[in-house]
Amino acid sequence: MGKSYLLMRRFFKSEVFKYLFFGVLTTVVYIVFREFLFILMHNVTASVLVANVIAIVFAFFVNDYFVFEQRRSGWVGRFVKFFLARLTTLGLDMLLAFLLIEQFPEIIGQFVQYDFVWINRIEMYLSQILIMLSNYLISKLLVFINHK
Repeated sequence: MGKSYLLMRRFFKSEVFKYLFFGVLTTVVYIVFREFLFILMHNVTASVLVANVIAIVFAFFVNDYFVFEQRRSGWVGRFVKFFLARLTTLGLDMLLAFLLIEQFPEIIGQFVQYDFVWINRIEMYLSQILIMLSNYLISKLLVFINHK
C-alpha cells in the first residue's frame, strides 16, 4: 500500500476527523430542527433552545461512542458534565441570536434586504462555526478524558 493511502487511512480514523464528521452531522441536526421550529413558531429564542437540547443529546451519544470511544460505564456522569459544558455554548448561541437577530438585525439584514428568515439563517451558520470550535475544546479538555 502506498504512503498516501496509509496517511489518508490514519486521518480518517483520527479523533479530529471523527469529531469534524460528527460535528457536522450534529450541526445538520441542529439546523434542521432550528429552521423547522423557527418557521413553525416564528420565535428565535424557543427555536434556538429546543434545537440546542436536541443537538446536545445527539452530540453526546455520537461523541461518547464514536469520537472519543469511551467505555460504557460512567456514561451518566459524562452526560451530566457534557450537558453542563454545552450550556456554556448554548448561552453563546442564545446571546448571538439575541444580539444579531432581535436587537441588531440590521447588521446582517443590510445584506439580505432585511429578510428575517435569512437574517436568522446567516446568524445560525456563523454561530455554529464558533460553537463547534468551542465544543471540541470543552469536550476534549473537560468531558472525555481517556476513559477507553
